Amino acid sequence: MRIKTLICSAAAAVLLMQGGMTMAAEQNAHSLQGIEARLYQEIGQNVKLDVRMQHLIKITALTSVGSDKLMEQSIGLALDAGVKPDEIQEAMVQTMAYAGLARAMDADALLQQILAQRGLKIEVDHGVVTDADRFDKGLAQQKAIFGSGIDTMHANTKEDEKFLNITELTGYCFGDTYTRTGLSLKERELLTFCAITAMGGNWPQVKAHAQGNLNMQNTRQDLIDAITVMMPVIGFPKSLNALAIVNELTAPRQ
Repeated sequence: MRIKTLICSAAAAVLLMQGGMTMAAEQNAHSLQGIEARLYQEIGQNVKLDVRMQHLIKITALTSVGSDKLMEQSIGLALDAGVKPDEIQEAMVQTMAYAGLARAMDADALLQQILAQRGLKIEVDHGVVTDADRFDKGLAQQKAIFGSGIDTMHANTKEDEKFLNITELTGYCFGDTYTRTGLSLKERELLTFCAITAMGGNWPQVKAHAQGNLNMQNTRQDLIDAITVMMPVIGFPKSLNALAIVNELTAPRQ
């Protein structure tokens, strides 16, 4: 089937359907598939993030919102583009403290099915913490992103909130996720921004992690590109809200 008329770059590999589905866009540019194809063709031509990160961002967003059909397609496309199975899994794991374990576990179950169908499996366990050190190692990652303000936050936390806002936020959210190998700390913080943006409604947290990304030397352009890659999945209201937050924190390029 000819697809050259719609796909003009490696980044536009996301236009292809997985598992025998037809590329309806070529036959009907006004179908949902055709509109998706056109969007991702344009996005691939206009963002600077590499193809690997574009796939991981889309998978992160889909984990947060939940969509088996699109997730199955996106996992297949990511694998076809050379994204490692464990990197895909790590993108899903990174969402767990934000979108919740239910979303992350559903996405991972689908990944395992697809890997089994392809005769693939994940060989590496990227978890590195123990029960004894997960809090301390999580705190180190938390401070690496947000600085000494974490100490102030801990000092000001009410006694009856300490388990949730200190023990679990630091030990689970950072100790069980940000300490993992397979993705860099900088990449994980970008995917966290994507996960929270995709959920919608959590704009103070989106702002906090937009600032965290800037602290980690991810740029205004990186954040805008990430929003752009997610836009077909999450829609314009969430995308524009996230963009407004980026504009609050950074100077627009004239």
